[in-house]
Amino acid sequence: MIAIRQKEAKGGIQQWLHKNAVGYAFLLPFLILFAIFVLVPVAVAMYYSLTNYNMIQTPSFVGLDNYAQLILDDDVFLTSLKNTLLLAVVTGPLGYFASFIMAWLITLVKRGRGFFSLAFYAPSLTSGVAMSTIWLILFSGDRYGYINNILLRMGVIMEPILWTKDADYVLPVIMIISVWMSMGNGFLSFLAGFQNIDPSMYEAGRVDGIKNKWQELRLITIPLMKPQMLFGAINAIVGAFAVFDVATAVAGMPSPNYAAHTIVAHLYDYAFTRFNMGYASAVAMVLFLITFVLGRICMRVFRDDT
Repeated sequence: MIAIRQKEAKGGIQQWLHKNAVGYAFLLPFLILFAIFVLVPVAVAMYYSLTNYNMIQTPSFVGLDNYAQLILDDDVFLTSLKNTLLLAVVTGPLGYFASFIMAWLITLVKRGRGFFSLAFYAPSLTSGVAMSTIWLILFSGDRYGYINNILLRMGVIMEPILWTKDADYVLPVIMIISVWMSMGNGFLSFLAGFQNIDPSMYEAGRVDGIKNKWQELRLITIPLMKPQMLFGAINAIVGAFAVFDVATAVAGMPSPNYAAHTIVAHLYDYAFTRFNMGYASAVAMVLFLITFVLGRICMRVFRDDT
């Protein structure tokens, strides 16, 4: 009896391998790269977050001390967490919906679709430092800055505003730049999603009583674009929580009163300025946990149950 069961099990394994071996062979390169560049770095960072490691001496195990210091004693980290969450709450949804609306409007354009697509995607092709340099011309703190010049001419202000030096203004400036730069991969995915919808779906909708473009968008387009919307949401979350080069290019490091200090800037400070890799790894794990949880929420919201 046991021999028969073992034979059946062996036959089942051979049948499964015969059926799925080719698929897993094609999947194997991705799995190897995913393990090397994602799983292994996360595991290493998790280990180092439990140690005191300065890149010279051997790491010494300290348990959860780094996390306790991070949450209970590091006021700068709490400030960076608040700034990052504020950036994510404002720039994430704004950039996401702006990308979606712009992609939708471009699909309605009969001529010049390629030009408008390039115009909206171009900001993401440049580095954050280069794009920030262009915006700094607008937000220059003297009277020759475009924004200050316009406000002075209109009589709204009596003296130039130090947009990038004043703690009250520096974070809104970074938000504006971040929203403009966020129209990247998410915008392209939305554009591709709109263009891949079968036109016959809209024809069927008009037969069933859909009367305008907004009804088409709500009843046909959005349900058919859940995969692209999920991809755009993940990109928006990662981009919002990864703000660093724009913030440092605009406000410096550290920024005035730490008003634009982000989690990634805090991580960079401890990793490459103080060389405290154990503490920096703890910061990285907190950031990873936040983005992972938000990513799972997005996957649940945009899950395709059909």
